[in-house]
Amino acid sequence: METPNGFGGDHAVHPSWGVRRARYHSGSSATVHTSWQGYSASSGPRPAPSTASWPTPCRSLWGRRRRQTTSTTASSTATRSSSGRVTAARRSTSTASTPSSITCGMGMGWGGVRDGVPCSPLAASLLCCRFVHSRNRAALSYTLALNHLADRTPQELADRTPQELAALRGRRWSGAPHNGVLHCSVKRVPIPLSPGAVTPVKDQAICGSCWSFVRTGVLTPLSQQVLIDCSWGFGNRACDGGEEWRAYEWIKKHGGIASTESYGPYLGQVRVAAPLGGVKLVAQLAGYATVDPGSAMALKAALVKHGPVAVNIDASHKSFAFYANGVYEEPHCGNETGALDHAVLAVGYGVLHGKSYWLIKNSWSTYWGNDGYILMAMKDNNCGVATAASFPILA
Repeated sequence: METPNGFGGDHAVHPSWGVRRARYHSGSSATVHTSWQGYSASSGPRPAPSTASWPTPCRSLWGRRRRQTTSTTASSTATRSSSGRVTAARRSTSTASTPSSITCGMGMGWGGVRDGVPCSPLAASLLCCRFVHSRNRAALSYTLALNHLADRTPQELADRTPQELAALRGRRWSGAPHNGVLHCSVKRVPIPLSPGAVTPVKDQAICGSCWSFVRTGVLTPLSQQVLIDCSWGFGNRACDGGEEWRAYEWIKKHGGIASTESYGPYLGQVRVAAPLGGVKLVAQLAGYATVDPGSAMALKAALVKHGPVAVNIDASHKSFAFYANGVYEEPHCGNETGALDHAVLAVGYGVLHGKSYWLIKNSWSTYWGNDGYILMAMKDNNCGVATAASFPILA
């Protein structure tokens, strides 16, 4: 099968969005190319490795922890009594001989503190490294890698409800009105996107503003910051979450949205007393439409006819946080409306080694995923990509 642009297999996406194609399959080979784990999907599962055969990041983390523990233990092996005699002291019962001594978890809604032992970023990173390595040995359709989320501990998100965690990811659901629903089907045709049709991947940081990125991620670089600062009256809550259709309503009401150049860059927080006077507004909207819920055909049609589409997904799983390449398919991913907690941008679709996928642009920086992108499986509406999709209609 021809594999243009280095993605492998049939596809209907353009290669010029900055996706690191070298990390995907090359040609028609089934071997996954990654920079550190030495994993081959074609070779199948391998025996459980010893510590020495761990990926380099794991060995590095483990070596640091082992040296720290060894140093602490050695310093307490002997004490001097009041009479001047050296007496043996009780050795520490804690040991770093096996990875099972790590008792910390990660803080993005999974894992946790076990046995009352507080977590550290180093311990959390090591546990995540073990998780990544074990998943990569399972011969799945995708691979994982450590990234900038690996050192987060449960304390960083302690005492937060599931609703607050969802707000941190940026998705608030109140039931979007249907301002025109797209009911249609489409044959498999290439998506006519040209270089530069999608803006570069950005980082929403700790601000739950993904809802603003999906609205401003196409064509002219539009300002996420103006939506964060100014759309409070329409029900959005800036860094505490929002919804795309509320952003659409704000843009319609004000006759457009400011460009990044005229209003200013994204700050990751609300800018106090940000006036709109003198700011040039562009991209006027005539309205917006929601795609027929759950219909992959309708979503394909929207991508072909209207370009990138704002979609909402279940991003609460640890495997999603450490996605690196391949077609992501998580059996525990929800696709009901209540499970959707993160807004992203669908920019294309295709087939890789027999698996149909959506090409999704995230807002967690280029350090995440494949330069900020992910291929999400179409099968069974995995993670709800087709559940709540919408797009604007330009005036």
